[in-house]
Amino acid sequence: MTAAMSEEIVHPDGRHELAPDVDAALGQSVLHNEDLAPVPVQKRTWTTYNYLALWVGMSINIPTWLLASGLVALGMAWYQAILIIAAANIIVLVPMLLISHAGTKYGIPYPVVARASFGVFGANLPALLRAGVACGWFGIQTWIGGTASFGLVGAVLGSGWTDADKLAIGFGWPAVAQPWTLYLSFLVFWAINIFIILRGMEAIKRFENWAAPFMIVVFLSLMVWMIFRAGGFGPVVSNPGRLGWGSEFWSIVPLSLMGMIAFWSTLSLNMPDFTRFGRSQREQAYGQALGLPTTMTLFPLIGVLTTSATVVVFGAELWDPVALTERLDNTLLIVGMLFVLAVATLSTNVAANVVSPSYDFSNAWPRRISFRTGGLITGVLGILIQPWNLLATPELYIFTWLGFYGGVTGAIAGVIIADYWLIRRTHLKLADLYRSNGIYRYASGWNWRAVVAFAIGAVVAVGGAYSGLDANGVPTGPFPQDGIISFLKPVYDYSWVAGLLVAFAFYWGFARFLPAREVAQPETAAAQPV
Repeated sequence: MTAAMSEEIVHPDGRHELAPDVDAALGQSVLHNEDLAPVPVQKRTWTTYNYLALWVGMSINIPTWLLASGLVALGMAWYQAILIIAAANIIVLVPMLLISHAGTKYGIPYPVVARASFGVFGANLPALLRAGVACGWFGIQTWIGGTASFGLVGAVLGSGWTDADKLAIGFGWPAVAQPWTLYLSFLVFWAINIFIILRGMEAIKRFENWAAPFMIVVFLSLMVWMIFRAGGFGPVVSNPGRLGWGSEFWSIVPLSLMGMIAFWSTLSLNMPDFTRFGRSQREQAYGQALGLPTTMTLFPLIGVLTTSATVVVFGAELWDPVALTERLDNTLLIVGMLFVLAVATLSTNVAANVVSPSYDFSNAWPRRISFRTGGLITGVLGILIQPWNLLATPELYIFTWLGFYGGVTGAIAGVIIADYWLIRRTHLKLADLYRSNGIYRYASGWNWRAVVAFAIGAVVAVGGAYSGLDANGVPTGPFPQDGIISFLKPVYDYSWVAGLLVAFAFYWGFARFLPAREVAQPETAAAQPV
């Protein structure tokens, strides 16, 4: 058997790993480091519970609690809102599982998966685009977590902490003055995030394993306590909504569905960063299927039932859990709830916003940037974006910039899914993903088919970006009211899905009718079964 035919070992369950001598030889490659290398099978230990806990930990956060509130404000009944949220998360689970498969089968992270379609150097394009989105959200979520920590300490120390002298820190736009103690809380919370990521993926797994059941118990207890104090479920639950099941309801279903899909659509790209540690395809798929749709449905439901009870208890609909916490009349309860909100933000932030860019930055310069160094780069960029100023105008900088940026990533997903599932039929030549002269070199390390398909998908996705007008007729964002490309304006509301489908179709067409000269060898010829 030739060396090329014996480079991989295939296990009975279909998982691949490199032969030890091949893995050692690849250590000299500019595309290889310890963090990007395929995970040896004996170190792939994540079980169904680990993936379930991961999704519970990521899904329990303040924005998820508030998901139903936006739909109820549109006139939906609470049960209609919950059905929309459930359907959206079942839909987004599909591309997530399709992309996750490569991680478990080959033990490789997202940027290495992208090398097969974009080329060994071209993969930096989708990797760094994904990293940019994550860095933005890391800074924002860290500021939110720091704010919860600031309130927690303030509940104990009083006005001396909360009313401290204010500082205006920033560059590039007018800075918003904040108490210096709030900046300190942000930095402490930032340091906790970085500490966990520097401990590696096992530390993240242990943290999520602990945080998930803890938060479930706390928020269920809060719901039961509020319902008990209210003497029932309250008026929100009995409100049938103003839309009913007629044409008004169905007219807003597509946009509402897209909004809910967008919540986790970007993360679907980099799930191989986690599934590479999976003990089997079945366990990672079951864990994600049990964790994502269920938590993303049940946690907003807990938010609805708790909010409904607040109408009776406090005389107002308190959708925001921070506002609810502020109305509690027991200091110990306030401290406890603020601590839980900080943990919820931390569990989401570390897994959803730090893991991906850590691998993505490492992929850009494997010889110099490790996973931990990538995490530090993410942390520094999270400070430099000045989230305290971004949040001062969220409609412009968060929902416009990050929404626009996130829409582009759907095109990346389309290319990767088409390449891995349709063109390669899930067969990759593992060692060549780490060789600059292997079959994934294409043209100087770039596959023009993937780049062009991505570009077309991205233009279709966000080319129609537009800004509306507020009540005073002032534009709510930087885009033209009729869209950058006017005929694409209707597509922008469906940007992620549109980008995915268009890029998928174009990449398949390019690869089918203008194929690269070399393709991956069939699995039976490229690997040595054991």
